[in-house]
Amino acid sequence: MKQLMLGNKAVARGLYEAGCAVVSSYPGTPSTEVTEEAAKYDEMYCEWAPNEKVAMEVAFGACLAGKRSFCGMKHVGLNVAADPLFTVSYTGVNAGMVIVVADDAGMHSSQNEQDSRHHAIASKIPMLEPSDSAEARAFTMRAFELSEQFDTPVIIKMCTRVAHSQSIVEPGERVEPPVKPYEKNIGKYVMMPGNAKKRHPIVEQRTRDLIAFAENCEFNRIEWGDTSIGIIASSTCYQYAKEVFGEKASILKLGMINPLPEKLILDFAAKVDKLVVIEELDPIIENHCKQLGLTVTGKDVLPIEDEFSQNLIAEKLGMSVPKGEKLDETMPARPPVMCAGCPHRGMFYTLSKNKCTVLGDIGCYTLGAVAPLNAIEMTLCMGASISSIHGFNKALGEESEGKTVAVIGDSTFMHSGMTGLANIAYNQSNSTVIILDNSITGMTGHQQNPTTGYNIKGDPAGKIDLESLCRAMGFARIRVVDPYDLKQCDTVLKEELAAQEPSVIISRRPCALLKYVKHNPPLKVDKDACRGCRSCMKLGCPAISIKNGKAVVDATLCVGCGVCQQMCAFDALKA
Repeated sequence: MKQLMLGNKAVARGLYEAGCAVVSSYPGTPSTEVTEEAAKYDEMYCEWAPNEKVAMEVAFGACLAGKRSFCGMKHVGLNVAADPLFTVSYTGVNAGMVIVVADDAGMHSSQNEQDSRHHAIASKIPMLEPSDSAEARAFTMRAFELSEQFDTPVIIKMCTRVAHSQSIVEPGERVEPPVKPYEKNIGKYVMMPGNAKKRHPIVEQRTRDLIAFAENCEFNRIEWGDTSIGIIASSTCYQYAKEVFGEKASILKLGMINPLPEKLILDFAAKVDKLVVIEELDPIIENHCKQLGLTVTGKDVLPIEDEFSQNLIAEKLGMSVPKGEKLDETMPARPPVMCAGCPHRGMFYTLSKNKCTVLGDIGCYTLGAVAPLNAIEMTLCMGASISSIHGFNKALGEESEGKTVAVIGDSTFMHSGMTGLANIAYNQSNSTVIILDNSITGMTGHQQNPTTGYNIKGDPAGKIDLESLCRAMGFARIRVVDPYDLKQCDTVLKEELAAQEPSVIISRRPCALLKYVKHNPPLKVDKDACRGCRSCMKLGCPAISIKNGKAVVDATLCVGCGVCQQMCAFDALKA
């Protein structure tokens, strides 16, 4: 029976039907649901790995053992996994290995707008790019076959719109291929220089073979229409082009994005009057066409940044743009804020009050950078807060040591914070690191991690004790605070900043949105006691507002955390 499926769910269905046995990923929007959906099939072993590098190495180990495997991540996660990626291209595979990377053009939930096609080109690994959910399922299944046929991992490139949109999928049955026997092969799998040198020509020949395959494969197709204009596109850009041009253009739809065909493109270009390449972000297809000697319209009229849309393509390519209705009223801005009762808020307020320089990290706590807390001054990538504070304090010494902290979440710490902390312990900078332990991976929708004690299915699992870990890494000063207790946070922060040695503060309280967290009744405002001083507004809590000069608490949002009570000098906030 046909089903309406999210693109990510369709990938998971493809994994299931292709007989995938092992799935290892790190959550990252917009890729997260692939592994969450895969975990619903008991026939596949699924896990959250501490980071993407580990996930890819797990998937490689499983395919080496002879069973089909998968790892998934977002575009910046592929940077973390680049080390094994480039070398597994040389080793090849035993059973099929598929990698999903989900790009985020428009940066809806990311710190950069990178184009993952560069990774496929640089690592010389084939990449498929579906344009809807049906293709997401089909391409995933076919990717395992290509992986085994060409002895290579295969990357499937998703993007936000394909991953998080729904279209019709017709699921099939699971077919488990026979386990491929593992055979010891030092020349193939031990990538020391002498062996790697011999593998490189094999990789180059594989690329030539894949180019020949791309010339006449099911992933690339021509849809003939008016030949006055010929469009080359893939993924969502194909869908936009179809909607804008219909039969008024001929389209070469590319589903295999690396390596790109040559003869197919030249033959298509010869039959159209004008050649246009529509692609989001970097001019990968456009540059390929130019290398083939073709004259193309592309980034000279289309932007190199942000997401495309039907209207943008129509406008830039001289087509009529549909006119819609627009409200004359200016809509109020709705900037993202930490949730009511967020355990990070009390710590960020304390840091802001103490005028600390705060080096931040990747997570929902990055919202500590926005008004009114304005508590974070730097966010780079996963784990960078800890490494950066070490460099910051080594550069400035006493000038910064007593007023600078690094903040990092529990999942991010396990992902890539431990090595930075080891550097502080080893090279001894007087740095204070605050681990914001909300007992979950919050920003991607409540996935478990190695500190929670539960696996991807919610079953009991190994649990890493942060205090013991930090102590084993060489830290003598380790403090645990409740971020709902402002006085405790303030006292401990001051003491650790004053200490002349490395220290770790663990700010521990579960995320307020976790289903098992029990909340207190919402607070109420004593209108007679309230002076309208707005001290409570300094927290930036969405449950608190000012109306008619008095504080108002939204009972539908307030979780009764009591942080605002501790700030009110007039005892106007009542439990």
